[in-house]
This record gives sequence, structure tokens and C-alpha cells, in this order.
Amino acid sequence: MLSTLSVIALASTAFALPAPAPAAEVVGSKAFSAAAVHNDNFHRNGTAALLKAYAKYNLTPLEGQFSDAFLAELSAAKITKRQDSSAPAFPSEGVEYLVSTSIGGQKLNLDFDTGSADLWVFSSSLATASKKGHDVYTASSSSTYKALSGYTWSIQYADGSGASGTVGTDTVTIGGTSVKGQAVELATKVSSTFASGQADGLVGLAFSNINTVKPVQQKTFFDNAQPTLNSPLFAAYLPFNANGAYDFGALDSSHYKGSIAYANVDSSGGFWEFASTSYKVGSTTHTLSGNTGIADTGTTLVLMVDSAVNTYYASVSGAQNSNTYGGWVFPCSATLPSLSVRIGSTSYATIPGSLLNFQSIDSSTCYGGLQSVGGGSQNIYGDVFFNAYYGIFDASVPRFGFATIA
Repeated sequence: MLSTLSVIALASTAFALPAPAPAAEVVGSKAFSAAAVHNDNFHRNGTAALLKAYAKYNLTPLEGQFSDAFLAELSAAKITKRQDSSAPAFPSEGVEYLVSTSIGGQKLNLDFDTGSADLWVFSSSLATASKKGHDVYTASSSSTYKALSGYTWSIQYADGSGASGTVGTDTVTIGGTSVKGQAVELATKVSSTFASGQADGLVGLAFSNINTVKPVQQKTFFDNAQPTLNSPLFAAYLPFNANGAYDFGALDSSHYKGSIAYANVDSSGGFWEFASTSYKVGSTTHTLSGNTGIADTGTTLVLMVDSAVNTYYASVSGAQNSNTYGGWVFPCSATLPSLSVRIGSTSYATIPGSLLNFQSIDSSTCYGGLQSVGGGSQNIYGDVFFNAYYGIFDASVPRFGFATIA
């Protein structure tokens, strides 16, 4: 007959967690820059960009905001070309900036995303159709890869798109720095949304508390690298329709001009999130009591609460919220005012009106770079914001800084 202690011991063994990942080791430069190459195959599609953001953040559209066709696309497990002509096609817009990254000596072009915390890649274990057009990571070809037995990851968005797979560790090199033993998430399944894009995976640069690896969350590349950097920060330089860079460990003075303003970040939700309690349309100030902003390089548009969006487009002649196109559109001949958003307690970041003309849908109708975030009080400042500002992600406080892009 087993003793009580024996039963407890057996139960503990049966339910023991998989072995923890080994500690990461960092070698290389204490400050470096990684080129963010503008993707020549990227085609702006405002509707697809809005769909992607709504899916990523599980945003809820307001009643009457979108057409039935748009909502059907949002709830479906794909963003693909429609076969009829009754509504606009909503193809995936792809990724605008790609960063060359080495994993176990294998080169991949990855999307750097400050709104997520997973480093995942297309792997050789994917179905042949999913790998088409991508460079893939082959674990068996890397002498430094170590599988993490029993570990899995999964990213599932509200529209049904996503990716999932297994986990291991390998040496990840970005710019001049290598993290040995970095957790790498190998995709064994990806939805058509990801398969049709140009990125070979993603480097999450949000806070590690939203990493999706189970049973034990893993640290991001930045969290592993930051103790060895000259300063525990990175910065995003994403100029409009041009090559950019991500600077780690130090700021590049050639990437910005003027002074830097900072706002304290609340990282409890895993995002680079800060107070954003007012805005200006042109020179007129409006209040957004209790609102916050999220700096997200993985989102294309600027998304704000309806009161701000409605106020902005009220000043644009001919603007209308089109449920056909799923967002605000206006005559391409219209003059757009600037939009200034308050970041932190005192400072405003001003986005020129020219950058808020996101896409020409046809010869006369244009799609706005500012769109509704739906319900809630979180505003999301995506690449349209970063086209105007050098964004600084400083983990020391933490805080978010911004300066006019050079």
C-alpha cells in the first residue's frame, strides 16, 4: 500500500512542468541599428489595415459603423478577395517595413511589432502552400537549436486568423547583437492572412507579460538584450515610403530633429501605453478625459475614439463615414487639417494633414489615415504616427519618447 507521501510524490511527478528554458546569453554590440527596409511589394489598403487592427485588438465596431459585407469579412477566418462585385475586395495589405534577422544562421525578413510579444517564424513544418513565397526556418539545419519539449504558442485574432506551433531556443542576431538561447516560436500552422503576406514572421517588442508561450511565458529579444545595452531602449525610425531603422541601445541623432518629449508608460497591459487625454484639430483643442494611447508599429493606421474622429472629419469638406469602404473617406481634392494628439501630461505630437491622406481608392475618393477605434478609451497610434515621429521605447522607467522625424 502506497504511503501518503508516495502518492503526493507521484502526483507531483505526473503534473510536473516541462523543463524551463535555459537563460539567454547576449553577445555583440551595446548599441546598434537594424535596417527596416521599405517593402516594395506593399500596397496601401485602408480597409484591410482597419480589418487587421480590429482583429489584432479584438475591437468592437459601433452599431451601423460598417456594412454587412465588411462585418462578414471581420468575422470570417480570412481576408481574401471576394468573388462577386457587390462590395469592394478586402485583400491583405501586407507589411510595410521588414527587418533582416538571423536565426541559427538562417536569414528571415521579419515584421517588428511593438504591439505584441512573440518572436515567431515560418518553419519548415508548415504545409507547402503556407510556405510559398517565404523564407522558412529549419530547426534541423541549426546546430544551436534546442527544442523546448512540451512548450507551445498560439496567436488567435478575432477574425479567426492566427498562427501556432512549437517552441525552441536558438541564437537570434539583429543588427550587431546576438541573443543565444532566445525563445523562437516555430509556426506549424498559419492562417491565409499571414501566408499571403511578405513577412517570414514577427519580432514582438511589447512587454513580455503578454507573450503567448505556454506553460511558461518567454522573454522578448529586447528584454533579453537590454541588460547589456548602453541604454535599455530602442527607437523606431519609419519615414514615409522610405527605408527606416530600429535603433537599439542608443538614439541616432540623424533620425530626428528638435527636442524629445517623454511620457510615462503603464506596462501592466503589456503595451507601450500612456495617457492621451486631449487632441487638436488644427489649432482647436478638444478633451479626451481618461483616454490612453498605445504606440504600435504593428498597426498601420491611427485609431481614435469616435468623438475625436467625428470632430476631425467635420472639418474636412465632403468627408463621410462610408460603411461600404469600412471607414472615413473624402474627396482627394480636400485639404486635410493637422491632427495633434497629447502624449503624457503636456506634450502634443502633430501629424500633418498630408500623412492622414492614407490611400487613393479611385481617382476622386481617398481613405483616411485616421479611423475609429470602436468602443473603449484606448487610442492606437500606428505607422501613420511613426511616419511623422521618431518613437523611443525606453524600458528604464518605462517611458515613451517622440521627436519630429528627420
